Amino acid sequence: MQKVPVSLWTLLAGMIISPISIWIGQNHHLLPVQASQQAPLVDGFFNIMFTIAVALFLVVEGTILIFLFMYRRRPGDNGDGTPVEGNLALEIFWTAVPTVIVIVLGIYSVDIYNKMGGLEPGSHPHGQMAMAATMNDGSEAVTPGIGIGGSPQTQGKPADLVVNVKGIQFAWLFNYPQTGIAAGELHVPVGADVQLNLSADDVIHSFWVPQFRLKQDALPGIPTELRFVATKPGTYPIVCAELCGGYHGSMRSQVIVHTQEDFDSWLTENQIAQQQGQPQVVAVNPANLSTPEFLAPYVNDMGVNAATLTQITK
Repeated sequence: MQKVPVSLWTLLAGMIISPISIWIGQNHHLLPVQASQQAPLVDGFFNIMFTIAVALFLVVEGTILIFLFMYRRRPGDNGDGTPVEGNLALEIFWTAVPTVIVIVLGIYSVDIYNKMGGLEPGSHPHGQMAMAATMNDGSEAVTPGIGIGGSPQTQGKPADLVVNVKGIQFAWLFNYPQTGIAAGELHVPVGADVQLNLSADDVIHSFWVPQFRLKQDALPGIPTELRFVATKPGTYPIVCAELCGGYHGSMRSQVIVHTQEDFDSWLTENQIAQQQGQPQVVAVNPANLSTPEFLAPYVNDMGVNAATLTQITK
């Protein structure tokens, strides 16, 4: 019986493994729903990495199983194993392939990060950590110099909506400087270019919305930026992804993506309530630490009377 060349076995294995890994990499259903303009970019990169990981897993584990069968110890075989020396070509191959993969993924990830706006804040002059923009009410909103900013298409253009986000132990507070509205939930219109100016008063927090595929740290003393476009109306969780204390797991809120009409109605209702002197509700969920007394030092700067705070526990 003629021996089949190793190259032919390798080609056959590649023809079997490639479609399997590609199908699994594109149909894994491991990620939540896409709800932002940036999400498909991240998912595409994740799918490629997952496809490569599946292929490598099948190659490595398949080789182990084949070798377990082919080179198993036969009954009555008490001799030493066949001496095996190094194979220079094989060593070059298994060193070169991972190197090429890492370099290609690295270049691709930088391109994705740039398309998401990750390189835009870095274009600010050195030493200029933040710039001030005057709002309609005369107040100033800080435009941070680091974070995820505008995409190449929106770079240099003002955002449709600016929201100042403050992280504290253990809550997220949202302030709309253009209208003076303060809330414990983030409300944005679908399709709008939204800029979040992130800050923290105590420790490092991390603002993460899984459905948006976006995460940005909120740093004490260093303003950061997160800019996105929501594409799917709905309610999505906001999670602190940085261990920030004993009640870190309870530091949650939600982002509500409205249609433009619903968002305008929400703005109008809150502005009317503010003009009529009705109490503003700040929804938070920092376990038992979200009392009016606890939040008072933070919300006073936002124009919210601590006596009007309402705790909402989920």
